[in-house]
Amino acid sequence: MQDSKGMVDVSGKDITVRTARAEGTIVLGEVAFEVAQKGASIKGDVLATAKIAAIGAVKSTPGIIPMCHPILIEGIDVDFKLDPETESVTIAVTVKSSGKTGVEMEALTGASAGCLTIYDMLKYTGKGMTITEVKLIEKAGGKSGDYKRQD
Repeated sequence: MQDSKGMVDVSGKDITVRTARAEGTIVLGEVAFEVAQKGASIKGDVLATAKIAAIGAVKSTPGIIPMCHPILIEGIDVDFKLDPETESVTIAVTVKSSGKTGVEMEALTGASAGCLTIYDMLKYTGKGMTITEVKLIEKAGGKSGDYKRQD
């Protein structure tokens, strides 16, 4: 299949170990940040729920992004960094797979869903939160090689 107008044919690619790490940041504001930090949302534990959402989103990526291949996910790590100075939470999602196509979209989808879940869990405190900086941090494996964001 040449010049595909749909899903790319990966049948000729080698199976390699592939990893990707993506981050997303949500700026909360004072009240929402305090609630997130204490884990005291009326909906439950904000970060625990966002972690579950990120993992689910990684696994559901082909159902969300039309041209993504269904792949075997072998590992998902989700970490949070709370920054009191900017009243923000950064979620980092790392995905690992052995396959014929990369996992960048899975990591980005996980980070995005985690931020959206934090918004949902805290929107009762105010609607002024802003999701920013959803980005690929690094990836390894595959034909295109490794990538590490420089900023």
